[in-house]
Amino acid sequence: MTRSRLLLAVVSFVSLLSLIAHAQNLPSPKSEERITREVRHELLMLPYFGVFDYIAYKVDEGTVTLLGQVVRPSLKSDAENVVRRIEGVNRVENQIEVLPPSSQDDRLRIALFHAIYGFPALQRYELGVVKPIRIVVKSGRVTLEGVVDSEADKNMVNVRANGVPGIFSVTNNLQVVKG
Repeated sequence: MTRSRLLLAVVSFVSLLSLIAHAQNLPSPKSEERITREVRHELLMLPYFGVFDYIAYKVDEGTVTLLGQVVRPSLKSDAENVVRRIEGVNRVENQIEVLPPSSQDDRLRIALFHAIYGFPALQRYELGVVKPIRIVVKSGRVTLEGVVDSEADKNMVNVRANGVPGIFSVTNNLQVVKG
């Protein structure tokens, strides 16, 4: 072999090894499913993740994007820290918004909690540690996130929330999930 052919063969071999290594670093669909399950589990296990916080996430090729709104600034950083430790997560984009402190919003949160979870037809949603209906309040504007069992429950939550005095608007993003 001539020197140029030998050099070409070595360069081709190194390029092939580089492509194989790159392909091995891309997460498979099964590993993305595992990462998604682990992210969900870790976020739900956060000690100060409450009914007035909403955290959503997306998993894409080893990158986890955190979205939502939280009341405590520490919850934003805690969420990022637990997700960052999950095997297979290469990068975390933390787009969680920390809601501004407001005694008026705090009052509305408590009133909304009682209006929704204290209503007899909706009390079944209060059972368990993780509340399925999230109540996000920012400057008197309410966003409802989470899941309910029926369209009637979704409408009932909306009516109950709109009945709380001092609220400027209610956005009902509740999803109906038949279970």
